[in-house]
Order: sequence, then C-alpha cells, then structure tokens
Amino acid sequence: MMKLMPLPALADNYIWMLHNGTQALVIDPGDAQPVLDSLQRERVQLQAIVVTHHHNDHIAGVDTLRRATGARVLGSSTSTGLVDEQRLELLGVSFTVFAVPGHTLDHLAYYAEIPNDDPILFCGDTLFSGGCGRVFEGTMAQMHSALARFAALPDNTRVCCAHEYTVSNLKFAREAEPDNPDLVAYQRHCEALRAQGLPTLPSTIGLEKKVNPFLRGDLATFTTLRQWKNQYR
Repeated sequence: MMKLMPLPALADNYIWMLHNGTQALVIDPGDAQPVLDSLQRERVQLQAIVVTHHHNDHIAGVDTLRRATGARVLGSSTSTGLVDEQRLELLGVSFTVFAVPGHTLDHLAYYAEIPNDDPILFCGDTLFSGGCGRVFEGTMAQMHSALARFAALPDNTRVCCAHEYTVSNLKFAREAEPDNPDLVAYQRHCEALRAQGLPTLPSTIGLEKKVNPFLRGDLATFTTLRQWKNQYR
C-alpha cells in the first residue's frame, strides 16, 4: 500500500512524499528539513528525489537530501535528464514523464499508475486546483497544450500541485464563471479545510474539469483568462 503525503514547506509549497512503508520518493523538495523529519517519522529510506522544474522553491533542498540519504535525483536539468514519454520504475510503481513547457521551458510532470489505487499526477507549477501556473519562459500555446494533456487523463487521477493556492484561485474562478454551481460548493469546502489548517490537495482531474476555467476553451480563451489572472488581485 502506497502512502501519499503533502509536506508543507516554505510559505505555501507542498513537497510530495510517496512511500511504501520502506522506501520513499519526494517531489520538488524546496526545503530539506520537512523531508528529513518525515523520513524519520515514517521510518522510511529516501530512494529518489524527483524534480519538476528549476525554480529555487522546488530544488533548494535537493543537495542536502542527496548528501544525507544518497538518493538519486531525477529531472530534466539533472545529470539523469528525463524526456517526454519516458517510463520510470520507482518504488515498484510505473511513472510516465510528461514534458510540459510553459511555466518554464524545462518543466516536467509525472503520471504514476499505482497498483490497486487511483493514479497520481505530480504536476508542479503547471496545474493548480482552480487555476494554472504563470507562463514565465514558454508560450501560452505550450501551457494550453499541457493543460489539455492533463485534462485527458482519467477522472480519478489525483492531482498533486506544488502550492496551496486553491482558495485564492477559486476567488478568480468565481469571477470568471459566476454561475458555476460546482465552484460555489468547492470554494466552501476548501475554505473549511483551510480554516482547520488542512490541505485542499490532492484534487482530481474530474473535479478540476468542473471547477477550473483554465481547463476549458480554446487557446484564445485560455490566453485571455491567463492575462486577466496575471493582473487580478
């Protein structure tokens, strides 16, 4: 049985840990200490450090963790560079690498097919619950294509984003889609979770297709929404 854990880090990051009771992997360790604490608490060894992109809040803990644990590091900008559609076997789980430029040019996502459980998408800063990442290095077309690729995944896919941005994203989504009843219910649910100090994540692809305006529409619509969101306060 695999255990999926969001480890809060920095101001609003999540480092995702997946472990089988013996071995673990982590996604985007922007800070080493939450990972080291969790490894000790869960009594597991770190097998792999997986990186979605090069921003410091996703990689700052990598070197410390590598020195402390001997875990290998996987990502597009590492010595073990990964490419689109590459298959990985980690913890006995099959992962598919998606190259999804847009937020950054080197951005990767990882789709994990978990035996006897729902699949998982580790999407970094490309997809957020109720929103999507800013387009810093790539193009709007690249980001739109990446999101369309995610939307085609099975509805039960668990969506593991790298930031707790959900409540603020949903405020914008309500502006964009004021008559969406799914948004109203989801916003209420997420606000209740945050009031208790609980994460809103993981989401699911099926839910995001109902509440996330960035997963609908053509490129022109997406571009208009993203530019509006860039200015939204």
